[in-house]
Amino acid sequence: MIEIFDGHNDTVHRLLEYRPDGIDFLTRSSDGHLDLPRALDGGLIGGLFAMFVHPEQRPTDNLTVTKTGYQVRLADALDASYARRRTNGMLDALKNLEARAEGKVRIATSVEEIKAARGAGSFAIVLHMEGADAIDTDMVELENLYHDGLRSLGLVWSRPNIFGHGVPFAWPSSPDTGPGLTSAGRDLVKACNWLRIMIDVSHLNEKGFWDVARLSDAPLVATHSCAHAICSSTRNLTDRQLDAIRASDGVVGVNFSVKNVRPDAEDNADTPLHMLARHFRYLVDRIGIERVAIGSDFDGTIVPAAIKDASGLQNVIAALLASGFDEDSIRKIAFDNWMRVFQLTWRG
Repeated sequence: MIEIFDGHNDTVHRLLEYRPDGIDFLTRSSDGHLDLPRALDGGLIGGLFAMFVHPEQRPTDNLTVTKTGYQVRLADALDASYARRRTNGMLDALKNLEARAEGKVRIATSVEEIKAARGAGSFAIVLHMEGADAIDTDMVELENLYHDGLRSLGLVWSRPNIFGHGVPFAWPSSPDTGPGLTSAGRDLVKACNWLRIMIDVSHLNEKGFWDVARLSDAPLVATHSCAHAICSSTRNLTDRQLDAIRASDGVVGVNFSVKNVRPDAEDNADTPLHMLARHFRYLVDRIGIERVAIGSDFDGTIVPAAIKDASGLQNVIAALLASGFDEDSIRKIAFDNWMRVFQLTWRG
């Protein structure tokens, strides 16, 4: 079985430690995509766990569908104090899970710690924030989060904040949907570089992407995105963006979200895995085998029924083999490429 490190999931929202009706991560569930037993079944040995803040009130009537496409109205900005409370709650939940797991789950802050967890048979969690809504312009909260173990940060989700602008969900559409980073956003990039926190450009609009590319001294990383040339969703990366990621020696974690995989952008679970493998092939051909990885988006989206959940990850491996990748290449995609970009970014 080929072991896998995953670049993105939203599982923290489902944890018993976060909400009373949540799942026990340490026992098998039929709910959602990810728990420890299903991870072990699928060869998943760790991943980036996203702390994402849902709005206080879910939006309604925000989707427009036409014969030629769809668009979701851009979400509103969050109140910063609310975002901080929710983020701290998720951080506490992950730490409490680690404490309760008695070594079965470890929060890792370095490549060495990920590999040590792997060697001990422990599941490695790397702390990630999907949107910097909880951070102030003085960066004090960023430093506090770093000391609490944060190692990866998406500047925005698909909504604006004081640092920049996310892309609204739309197809077919360019990711060039709004202005670039604010002055505070440019400062945040520099602060992440200084702390050696990985910057995730997933959900960031194109002008913001180019601001990060210009300012950052670290590899460009998209933890969960696909190729815009195949599926022209705002959430996917154009060839120019991919070329910049290649030039920076960065990584793209391929997103399993069917609406970003399928050329027709349908939210259809009956999406064959050859469609997903096509994105892997396109990205490898464009940016190189060392710069493509896995970013499933488990518990945050609809994934192909042939995967179903984390227990089905070896079906992705089989699809890559069937599409012509050899095992050495697949090991790079499955694990090594994340370790390489972490090492380059974290420098230790």
